[in-house]
Amino acid sequence: MTKEPDSNETTSKTAVSKLLNDRPSDFRFHAAYLVYSEAWDKASSPEAKLKLNELIEALSAGTVDYDSFYREISQYRTVVYSERFRGGKTFIETQSKRDWRKREDRERRNARHGR
Repeated sequence: MTKEPDSNETTSKTAVSKLLNDRPSDFRFHAAYLVYSEAWDKASSPEAKLKLNELIEALSAGTVDYDSFYREISQYRTVVYSERFRGGKTFIETQSKRDWRKREDRERRNARHGR
């Protein structure tokens, strides 16, 4: 006799696919979808991917607000902080238009000549 698999075994072995219900015309939903997409791509377990799918579906259906969505999805996101964001202060580097043009011209020239 063969043993039938548990329902837990079948859900963990089935492939979870990424949902493609993005709405680029709705800025807030599009931004949330990008967060979902990045978290889904980096998730390794099918359970995490399933939970992410449930979150974006709930947001799409309107059963969850954006604050709750971001609160729930935060545990699946990996945020890399650079050294510039130490101590809670953000430093913005600026440059003059002239310096930017010189740098762009130099990069284009090097790319043209294979350097």
